[in-house]
Amino acid sequence: MRDHAARTRTGLTAKPSKPPGKVDPRIHVTLPQLRALESQARGLRFLPRQPAASVFNGRHASRLRGRGLNFEELRDYLPGDDPRTIDWKVTARTGKPHVRVYSEERDRPALILVDQRMSMFFGTQHAMKSVIAAETAALAAFRILDQGDRVGGIVFGDEFAAEIKPKANRPTRDRFLTAIARANQLLRADAPAIGTPMSLNTPLRTAARIARRNNLVIVISDFDGVDEQTASLIGRLASTNDLILCPVTDPIAGEIPAGLKLVVSDGELQVELDTASGEIHKRLADFSSGRLSEILSWQKRYGLPVLPLSAGEDTIPQVRRLTGLTSVGRRPLP
Repeated sequence: MRDHAARTRTGLTAKPSKPPGKVDPRIHVTLPQLRALESQARGLRFLPRQPAASVFNGRHASRLRGRGLNFEELRDYLPGDDPRTIDWKVTARTGKPHVRVYSEERDRPALILVDQRMSMFFGTQHAMKSVIAAETAALAAFRILDQGDRVGGIVFGDEFAAEIKPKANRPTRDRFLTAIARANQLLRADAPAIGTPMSLNTPLRTAARIARRNNLVIVISDFDGVDEQTASLIGRLASTNDLILCPVTDPIAGEIPAGLKLVVSDGELQVELDTASGEIHKRLADFSSGRLSEILSWQKRYGLPVLPLSAGEDTIPQVRRLTGLTSVGRRPLP
């Protein structure tokens, strides 16, 4: 009988069966595997003031704002106050210089969207895209909570969405990690096909409802099935929040070899595609590059930072490299 989870706001309602034998960490993640990443998250930063090599810096023209400011009070100007804080309207009305005093927001909410649909259960060289997404989400969750902000997320598959509202405590973070591990373990190569897989637009709409303004929103997905509505939702989220896109790809998507025979299956039917055919090769290549082009167009249009993740290498080195930190060595393959 097929494992499944109900589509609810509260989360995964069914525990997946344990994969037989030893779990290969490149194919499925476990909760202990995600928890073990906590020490590796130190030093990562998903907010402004990035190292020079970080993708968040100027060459990508990102508009990350960081924490906002809360208005505290209006008071008389004192020697040493920053002249830029002077409220000129109040100063003109009263005849005395006044300044506006602000304090930095605390417990800034962060929402992490983690794609665990069947399209993510794919990898040709090192790991499944679903594993890279799960580990990246865990690293972000650890770091965000460690810096004192609220963290939550939306973990979604083809038939379910687990919603965890952002809170600044470990139990909420652990619920998020548990939802990721359960969703990941539901992915199976022999899973029967479903009618209509969940569109990325569904969790994006949920994110827009939760993150109304001044949230940090991180979307980790292969962006399968994007359309015009997706672009609209991305723009809506970016207009009121700090939005980071993390497209996860497999190395084969960058260069599809000619003469390669691919067996594509929907779980019930399968077909063999031979890339020796010029027309088939061109269509597959156009499909792969078209999705990335769409994401890059959003980057340019909305000023978004994009962290391109690959299923062809370990998660930690590439995340550290993308955020401007020194890369660490690859872990040995089991």
